[in-house]
Amino acid sequence: MNRGDLSELHYITPIANVPSILARGILCKKKASRHNPQSVAMAEIQELRANKAVPGGLEIHSYANLYICARNPMMYKRSAMHAELCVLRVHPNVLDLQNVVIADSNAASKYTAFWPSPAGLAKVNGMWVFAEDWRDPDQITQWRKAAAKCAEVLVPGLVPPELIQGAYVSCEESRATLVAIGFNKPIMTDPHMFFRG
Repeated sequence: MNRGDLSELHYITPIANVPSILARGILCKKKASRHNPQSVAMAEIQELRANKAVPGGLEIHSYANLYICARNPMMYKRSAMHAELCVLRVHPNVLDLQNVVIADSNAASKYTAFWPSPAGLAKVNGMWVFAEDWRDPDQITQWRKAAAKCAEVLVPGLVPPELIQGAYVSCEESRATLVAIGFNKPIMTDPHMFFRG
């Protein structure tokens, strides 16, 4: 994957968290826990992340985590919650912040490799990350593709709110909710991203 392949990065969040995010930024789990945010995270994955650190870096929970592509297995597992969720669009300049790390697949996976940003993008399999489907007749390959779909950009501490450039929602109901809480950046309705069509 090349830097030019990325026009944005993604953060999946309940819409209810957006006012706090606009005020404070996208916080790492350690910082966010003080504010009692709603979570879409899977408990078993969070347990893995809680006990893992980036080699030579911080604990995973000390990074704000962005997806390269939000239409991934995590979104698929939460698709029934689509009306409560949005995907925040983050400017790719986040890649140039100090000590940002590229994870070539889900950071919780024991097979994930971590690389300095932005050079580490070259280690990410762009074809798998942006693939429409991660299913494969070979089970091992399917697991690898699913993990790669969840490739991450890990930002120490927080993503500053000024790097949030807009949002995706799945439906007009979600758009209305996002507008009602004061989100004044561009909003795109994209059911496909949320596995709704």
